[in-house]
Amino acid sequence: MNGRTVLGRFPAGGPRGSWPAEELAHAARLEGQQAEVVMDIATDMFLVIVRGGETAATASA
Repeated sequence: MNGRTVLGRFPAGGPRGSWPAEELAHAARLEGQQAEVVMDIATDMFLVIVRGGETAATASA
């Protein structure tokens, strides 16, 4: 296990002016999670992750 929980996945080629990964990460931070957005180059996706597996819930968008 890599010690990360993925909260959401978003295509890198989203609509101009749209930041869904950042919005999800912000909402998770408001709930007390230390969420961050990272780029998965292999899949060309933005991932919203929480390091250390602090949450058991995972979702994909």
